[in-house]
Amino acid sequence: MKVLVVGKGGREHAIVWKLAQSPQVSKLYAAPGNPGIAQLAECVDIQVDAPITQPDKLRAEILRLRDFALAQGVDLTVVGADDPLAAGIVDTFRERGLKIFGPTAAAARIESSKAFAKELMAAIGVPTAAHHTFAHSAEAVAYVRQQGAPIVVKASGLAAGKGAVVARTEEEALQAIAEIMDQRIFGTSGAEVVIEEFMEGEEVSLFALCDGQHYCLLTPAQDHKAIGEGDTGPNTGGMGAYAPAPAMASELVAQAEDQIIRPVLAEMQRRGCPFEGVLYAGLMLTTHGPKVVEFNARFGDPETQVLLPLLQTDLAEIFLAACEHRLDQVQIEMSPRAAVCVAIASAGYPGKVKNGFEIEGLATLAADEDLLVFHAGTALKGGKLVTAGGRVLNITALADDLPIAVARAYEGVKQVHFEGAYYRRDIAHRALGRD
Repeated sequence: MKVLVVGKGGREHAIVWKLAQSPQVSKLYAAPGNPGIAQLAECVDIQVDAPITQPDKLRAEILRLRDFALAQGVDLTVVGADDPLAAGIVDTFRERGLKIFGPTAAAARIESSKAFAKELMAAIGVPTAAHHTFAHSAEAVAYVRQQGAPIVVKASGLAAGKGAVVARTEEEALQAIAEIMDQRIFGTSGAEVVIEEFMEGEEVSLFALCDGQHYCLLTPAQDHKAIGEGDTGPNTGGMGAYAPAPAMASELVAQAEDQIIRPVLAEMQRRGCPFEGVLYAGLMLTTHGPKVVEFNARFGDPETQVLLPLLQTDLAEIFLAACEHRLDQVQIEMSPRAAVCVAIASAGYPGKVKNGFEIEGLATLAADEDLLVFHAGTALKGGKLVTAGGRVLNITALADDLPIAVARAYEGVKQVHFEGAYYRRDIAHRALGRD
């Protein structure tokens, strides 16, 4: 069958890489893709990664991509990025009878509106941080002054994974409110903010593949959102990940299923917006059990770059089963090995970065089947691979245990060179006891 993957980052490269292994897939397309994806799929110059803050452009590109899928006879579309989901790409494709893996715009609100997600959780008693939602910055400021710090300030809408600020002081919280609501650094995504109590504990990512009624879980993973070692500095899209996450023991997974996953899916169905696609639960492991930090409506990045290499089940079959509402007939099998991903970023990330620097050293990694390279912000210029974004590359290592996987990943990272390359040197530090 012909499969189209929507997106251009490391997550989408990992999805394409895994789909390419399926005997069911005869042709792969990616829109817009990247140079790494282009080695496995035909890249289509349709920019469906336009931000939700440019709705007219995004809508036009979605329609172009739908027409492309119809013209090429695409059998299945898989959406990796969040903005097109929020803009209704699933609804648009389904209106023309196209199979597409992902939630409708109504269901994707669980990510695109943190206010909606919080209201839903409150309605059914899902454990999460105490919170208030504000549409006026003056009210948000007054609330922070009343509550004090530490406290968490979040843009309600999509912000490329950078819209949450863990403020250790009142001043940091007030600055976050000013930037999000008054300066609109995230555009209309900052029209509302959700202000939450600070939760102590380890954060873990739990992914449920859903068909509206049934779901399958992947191995729990742990992300590293902060730019600095020791989890310091501003949040990024993710500087590394590993799986399995030892902190998420099997009994905690069962608790999360009982108290979070199943109730949320049932409530979404009751509200007439059944969730199909990937429900990504960011969980804080507190002394009172798992609590929801946030939901996303798609695969995480860079968690996908460690989970899919561990997945032993045919990914194309999983996506098809979800689209055909028969996930209960699929048995998910995960490798018992460990996987570690280290993101290599451009200098200045998550702020402004300079692009166009030549990337060297990738050829030395190709001979090792347990070392994988997933492209994120790369481009071809004059026949050379160059940097073209904040997060540039993801190096994933597989091994029989986590310490070896960590060591192997960093061996791979050290082979890659470009001007201003930055990476965290402490990925998986919690699991390795290096707090």
